[in-house]
Amino acid sequence: MPAAQLAPRISASHPLYGKKVWVPRMSDGSTRIFTAALRSLGLDAAPLPSSDAATLEQGARHTSGDECYPAKITMGDCIKILEQPGCDPCQTAFFMATGQGPCRFGQYIHLMKSEFEKIDYGGVTILAPACETGYSDFGPGASLYARSAWRALLAGDLLLKYLLKMRPYELSAGDADAAHEASVEDVCRCMESPWPGSRIHLGLLRESLLRARRRFRRVPIRFDDERLLIGAVGEIFCRLNSFSNQEFVRALERAGAEVWMSDITEWIWYVNSDERRMHRLHGRNFSARAMGSRLRAFFQKKDENTLRSLFAEDFSGYEEPETSEVLHAAAPYLPAEGALGEMTVNTGRGICLAKKGVDGIADISPFTCMNGIVCEAIYPQVSKDHSGIPIRNFYCDETHAGPERDIGIFLELARGYRRRKPWPRSRPLFPAADARAAGAS
Repeated sequence: MPAAQLAPRISASHPLYGKKVWVPRMSDGSTRIFTAALRSLGLDAAPLPSSDAATLEQGARHTSGDECYPAKITMGDCIKILEQPGCDPCQTAFFMATGQGPCRFGQYIHLMKSEFEKIDYGGVTILAPACETGYSDFGPGASLYARSAWRALLAGDLLLKYLLKMRPYELSAGDADAAHEASVEDVCRCMESPWPGSRIHLGLLRESLLRARRRFRRVPIRFDDERLLIGAVGEIFCRLNSFSNQEFVRALERAGAEVWMSDITEWIWYVNSDERRMHRLHGRNFSARAMGSRLRAFFQKKDENTLRSLFAEDFSGYEEPETSEVLHAAAPYLPAEGALGEMTVNTGRGICLAKKGVDGIADISPFTCMNGIVCEAIYPQVSKDHSGIPIRNFYCDETHAGPERDIGIFLELARGYRRRKPWPRSRPLFPAADARAAGAS
């Protein structure tokens, strides 16, 4: 490709030049694809290694116990990197999303900075890019970061959605996971190439996802009418990070369920919606920042429509609710004007999924999570108002035993509800591999 079309690479004056950028492993596939997008900007980026017992040991040593479980895991994984032989803190950066509002998540970066200073790792860079600052951390690559990172998260969500739809029905154990792994690797190769221009980049990603679709369509499956469909909501890290939730999704699948998981991009759409609400509230609806926000959302929706349309047939009956639907559903219980964050999204999405025909809602949250606790108080009324659909909070903490016992009780309630639920489930489609499947890699 012509050199003039390549993305600007970071220069020696860039604050991240020569540094290794580590990204917390929230959803495995999405994190790997996201770090590939960062590499396309010229960054040396990689996911943090998988969490293990040492993660919890280090996390407990460097937190007080008042923090939520994701903070302990993230801290532990970061300390493990810093204590590797030869690691230079001054050449190390950690990518950390952040947020505002009542959730403790917004305090993670302050906690990490303070703790790193205490243990003589003060030279570490914590990268927390935000749309409010135009992603200035990335210098001349800021606009490319915003577009490429968004597409990376979309692709990761789509691949995970396909995996969770197929895996419970596969005839040979491991086939769906193998298709997912090959597809993540394929998308990573696409995403880490230097940016060739927006249209070309989207076309290359589209072809990669079409190859993924063909891989999944080749997985032999047999649909089981008796298998329950469970919607999974909750705190974004714990519901997606299999270490923190003790492989909760696979445990549900072993017990006879299929899982419809809330994805990462759902949260971004909520943040966009709340940003627009704040612009209206403060009379800035026609400010430059508000116009920029609307323009960003326009291109995000355009990209989303392009990529999701590739799977329209495959995901028939599994269409994701729009943010406006979610907030409207939550309004009688937790209106967006008075309640912030995941409590509103989880309540509204749970209702939307109930009307899609799911047999139960599992809320996966850290132990002591404020959002989880508020939702737990709301859910009995939500259940009563929606034909008694079972809604259960599953809290994550390393001190708790595995989830199998509680899952068994929950699924028994879901089976009882399925016999009387007013909203039927659409039978999922499993399209045959198309004529081009033989050429898929």
